[in-house]
Amino acid sequence: MQIPRLHPDTIEEVKQRADIVDVISTHVVLRKRGKDFVGLCPFHDEKSPSFTVSPSKQMFYCFGCGAGGNAFKFLMEFGKRSFSDVVLELARQHQVPVQTLEPEQRQELQRQISLREQLYEILALASSFYEHALRQSQGQKALEYLQVERKLSEETIQQFQLGYAPSGWEALYSYLVEQKHYPLQLVEQAGLILPRKSGGNGYYDRFRDRLMIPICDLQGRTIGFGGRTLTDEQPKYLNSPETELFDKGKTLYALDKAKTAISKQDRAVVVEGYFDAIALHAAGISNAVASLGTALSLDQVRQLLRYTESKQIVLNFDADKAGTQAAERAIGEIEKLAYRGEVQLRILNIPDGKDADEFLKTYSADKYSELLLNAPLWLDWQIQNLLINCDLKQADQYGKVTQEMVKLLTKITDDNQLAHYNYECAQILSKGDATRVKFLAETLLNQVVAYWAKLLNQDESLALPPLIRNKLKGSRQIRSRRAASENKSSTEALSQPRERSVLEQPEAFLLRIYIHSSEHRQAVIEAIEARGLQFSMSHHRFLWLQLLNLKMLDENSLQADASVLISKLQNNYLEFPTQLQQISHLFHLDEMSEKHILRPPLAIRAAIAYIEQITTQKRRVAALNMWEKTDAIAHREQADRYYQQFWAEQEWIKELERLRQVNFYDLVSVPWIV
Repeated sequence: MQIPRLHPDTIEEVKQRADIVDVISTHVVLRKRGKDFVGLCPFHDEKSPSFTVSPSKQMFYCFGCGAGGNAFKFLMEFGKRSFSDVVLELARQHQVPVQTLEPEQRQELQRQISLREQLYEILALASSFYEHALRQSQGQKALEYLQVERKLSEETIQQFQLGYAPSGWEALYSYLVEQKHYPLQLVEQAGLILPRKSGGNGYYDRFRDRLMIPICDLQGRTIGFGGRTLTDEQPKYLNSPETELFDKGKTLYALDKAKTAISKQDRAVVVEGYFDAIALHAAGISNAVASLGTALSLDQVRQLLRYTESKQIVLNFDADKAGTQAAERAIGEIEKLAYRGEVQLRILNIPDGKDADEFLKTYSADKYSELLLNAPLWLDWQIQNLLINCDLKQADQYGKVTQEMVKLLTKITDDNQLAHYNYECAQILSKGDATRVKFLAETLLNQVVAYWAKLLNQDESLALPPLIRNKLKGSRQIRSRRAASENKSSTEALSQPRERSVLEQPEAFLLRIYIHSSEHRQAVIEAIEARGLQFSMSHHRFLWLQLLNLKMLDENSLQADASVLISKLQNNYLEFPTQLQQISHLFHLDEMSEKHILRPPLAIRAAIAYIEQITTQKRRVAALNMWEKTDAIAHREQADRYYQQFWAEQEWIKELERLRQVNFYDLVSVPWIV
């Protein structure tokens, strides 16, 4: 369910009614100590209580691991849930009417909440029905399959609530609609029945003569089913359709049972099939989940990353062609996170093409755990995959492998990682001839440099890996970037932009002025609007939008003290912890920032001019490139137009450079702010 933005009044009322001691004591054993309460911290292992809850401040804090915050923050961290989910749950518990920022959405939100509760109820009943059917004579075949072929214990069968869908066309329909009197539309919306296409009106069961596997959400509530055929019927596995509760691309099977083990072991294992995950749990490897037969999606990965501090995920897909393709698709989905170090991705292919379930029938859980520990990183796995069925003695195959290696290397932005894999690829291509490794490493790196040079031609503000930047040091691209970043003005805070982008520091400068200098906030807004500028960094754009939203909701925010504004921003960012981490440094002033913010008008002028200068330089380069490519004889007017544009941009750059300078008149006419 898409939850609209909740009204601040709702959030505030929930905060007032939900006492933090009551909230936390349902998850942690608390003991009174003076005016506060103490207990064992749920966020790290400890023997002596260092976790403190303050009723007067409505805050918690752990002196052992540093975790802290209000009741919302506790539930978000403890259950790895979103801010909106937590507020809605507490609102339901404390009978707080839910309002949204958009009043017309309020009724729809209440309707959706009511619908979801009814669907949960219907699916829970269906799960119990299937479990009961498994123990009847008609379910004997399914039960034998679980016990004999899958070798599952009674405890595991009950733990995963496995069941059986009878072969009749209307068994579940009769139970839910005729006996329990649930509305047809709701049972259909739950994905359990289908309308007949022929033979008149009526409905029939979606799942018939199938072994039933309930799919649960993070709270352990049934949201859908997977049904395995016990005959030759196709498809072999049939899943519930997309419903109000069930989204296949955002759901991981058994995550409700695995999340605690993932947190403790600091690693998640992702397998392909239901029974792979069940077999691993039965063997004591309880940090395993299944991807419901689809390639791992970005949403599914982000769910897993909530539970592992070191961001370790091991993909254990089948070693056959389909499994390899699924692993490659999964890597494609999340490789940007992996290259940035936001996920430590490893790939496990079990020997002899076995899946996890098959492997555990022959080998011990310890043997599987050993394979997990030795699983290669995704890049090593991809490089090794390039060599499968490939003869490097054949020139065409050697060339193809080299090209694919270069493609992989160009995606690496970390210097150490790039140097490591560049050397590793050179060793492979040397075919055991150590004298050629250095030459091949240099050749590969030159091809990677050539690729980055092409990208730099298209975007001169591109942030390069330092190793590549050094290789390109003498090139035209680097010279132009240096020229663009030269700054001899006294605003030295803008003269050394971060490597990520030459625009990051001046943008951050404007945002700092807005946050910390209340009397100049309107000046920042007017300066940006007058030039029609946009923040180039995504986290800066997001922060600017939050600031404008606060201004729109409360005009007094323009005059609010910096600490008040920062507090409001931190509350808004509770739903966006990653973005908060990216901009939280702007909430503080170091010695240098404090010095330059003493004259906001000069700083605003210099920052705006610097940002506009960078964008103007891009337009100037583009105009020059087009002029050089245009045949001046055949297309004289077009060539003249490009040249005039180049000249106009050049003159504007000079003017912007003047605006960035601080002269004696500026110093005496603009007062210091103390």
